[in-house]
Amino acid sequence: MLTLTASPALVPTKRRAHVKLFTVQGSNFPSFLPKEVENIKDPFARRLATRIERLPVGFADRSIMSSCVKPLIQSEGSPVVLLHGFDSSCLEWRYTFPLLEEAGLETWAVDVLGWGFSDLERLPSCDVASKRDHLYQLWKSYIRRPIILIGPSLGAAVAIDFAVNHPEAVEKLVLIDASVYAEDTGNLAKLPRAIAYAGVYLLKSTPLRLYANLIAFNSLPLNTSIDWMNVGRLHCLYPWWEDATVNFMNTGGYNVSAQIKKVKQKTLIIWGEDDQIISNKLAVRLHCELPDAVIRQIPDCGHLPHVEKPNSVAKLILDFVGEDSNKEAQSVSQGE
Repeated sequence: MLTLTASPALVPTKRRAHVKLFTVQGSNFPSFLPKEVENIKDPFARRLATRIERLPVGFADRSIMSSCVKPLIQSEGSPVVLLHGFDSSCLEWRYTFPLLEEAGLETWAVDVLGWGFSDLERLPSCDVASKRDHLYQLWKSYIRRPIILIGPSLGAAVAIDFAVNHPEAVEKLVLIDASVYAEDTGNLAKLPRAIAYAGVYLLKSTPLRLYANLIAFNSLPLNTSIDWMNVGRLHCLYPWWEDATVNFMNTGGYNVSAQIKKVKQKTLIIWGEDDQIISNKLAVRLHCELPDAVIRQIPDCGHLPHVEKPNSVAKLILDFVGEDSNKEAQSVSQGE
């Protein structure tokens, strides 16, 4: 049995939720997950995997069974919606998700169209506009309230694109080691399809995934790196994964640099000080270009703080989410 609990200092009293979370005894994985999920050792990944659901989302001319982790609780505050990075899944949030939920936040972890564990046997377009519309339709169908939208790495580009196009759906943004200055997929969009498929096949290879872990995290033991690689490439084992990824690459990918100054929502920027993938200078640039933003750095941390330093990330998010209510409480007390 394994229980993950947030420390008392992390969880504000008013947000404590009396919910029993993340107790692992056996594993009853959804039948739609690749069978290789059984090989994953990380108990937090295994536990979160048992909670993955597919919800019907009306999109384009069809309904897509779309994968996500739904909240256990409903709170009065704004729901938190967790996106993931490039070619990843909701399992990226296996350590931070339970901390946020245990703190009383209504928390969703959503798979971006084309990645994760949605049923894409009838493959839709997976370009930027389709990813945006799919997320909007999911929000419109199931959430229907302004959200705190959180995007790490390329997920930050997904979040900015969504917030600018659907400002009514987003109350605040949290961007983590944001990959927002890459100008789409560049020359990759012009590759012949055969070469594009060869490149995508390489993308899910064990050596490349292990190398990605080497540069993304600080001092990761080999056995942990192998297990995290298995978590990170699990969605790649679906037969439609190559087609979805090639489609995204061939349609140009994300280019949100011109949208950054159009973001109206208050934004928290979180950055790992030892990020070897995206320079800290871009964090400073992003902070300068966003109209209303604060920046916080996490020491001894690489490109994915929500995986490497979940307690630090959860505390920053909780403070950011709760700051308006704290100011209201202070204003009331001062007026008495």
